[in-house]
Amino acid sequence: MRKVKLSPSWSLLNEENETLGSELFTLLSVIHRTGTLAEAAKQTKISYRHAWNLVNHWKNFFGSDLVVFTRGKGASLTELGEKLLWAEQRVSARVGLQLDSLASEINLEISRALASARSSLTIHASHGYAVAHLPELLKTLPELQVDLRYTGAAESLSSLNRGECDLAGFHLPTEGNGKTVIDSLSPQWDASAHRFIHLVTRTQGLFVTPNNPLGIRSLSDLSAKQAKFINRQIGSGTRMLFDQLLVNQNIEPLAIEGYQSEEFTHAAVAAYVASGMSDTGFGVQPAASQFGLDFIPLAQEKYMFACQSKDVRKKEILELIKLLKSSEFVNYVDKLPGYSAPKPGEIVTLKEALA
Repeated sequence: MRKVKLSPSWSLLNEENETLGSELFTLLSVIHRTGTLAEAAKQTKISYRHAWNLVNHWKNFFGSDLVVFTRGKGASLTELGEKLLWAEQRVSARVGLQLDSLASEINLEISRALASARSSLTIHASHGYAVAHLPELLKTLPELQVDLRYTGAAESLSSLNRGECDLAGFHLPTEGNGKTVIDSLSPQWDASAHRFIHLVTRTQGLFVTPNNPLGIRSLSDLSAKQAKFINRQIGSGTRMLFDQLLVNQNIEPLAIEGYQSEEFTHAAVAAYVASGMSDTGFGVQPAASQFGLDFIPLAQEKYMFACQSKDVRKKEILELIKLLKSSEFVNYVDKLPGYSAPKPGEIVTLKEALA
């Protein structure tokens, strides 16, 4: 079936109504990664001459260089080029998940109107790099239409209890770091009404710029070294975990510069740090890798799905569990930095989930 796909974009206009387009952003990204214009042209499948003309055209647009060429050293982005690339990355990181959720909702409604989907599975979940792979994994079941929407952990569980989704995705810290999260989410759980399905284990920690110029090694360094911090939003599981770690170490939140500044996804936090607007942030390791940042691991957590006990043997949920146990999913998770899948698809009780 043809599907709706929504992508974030932004543009700049000059006095002649020329528009800065996505082709330039793609080229800048590859130049930044490879350090050569020739390789960037090859990877973006345009001629070297066109790549050269593109860079020079937008140099004239801004009246300033975006790329600097050094004999024997290749090409590198200027500060302006880096800021343009960061702006593109931040737009994608900030609104990409919301657009994915909206596209999922639209696709489900279109499928229902066409009566083309044999069955549907609605998932409301806290964002994670493993759960984001599920739509791709479920393509092997073309007759199962999946509606994946990203919400906070508490809202996902509330949706489950209201009957608005089949599965609610959330994460639970391990090693005694889960009290804040458990206290917040426990009103949503019922030992007899719910069952829980293991997805992955993942590591959360601090993002820092390459080579860690401030020498940040622990949470206490955030205030001691006067590091600028970017936080996750109130209500997110990651924010609850971070706050619990501060409590464990008797660190006053407001002693951290930027504690009240918020972003809404792991990728958005990483993009903020990569831009130089912040020295550090907190999130999962793949986001750090995505933006070329160093990572300081601090805590582990398990990501799980909750479902109604009466639904745990529904055909659609059993099909998903079978895929979670497949080598394809396990191999994908193994490639994610800081992720593992020791019990994918295992169904447990509330007591076992909290153990």
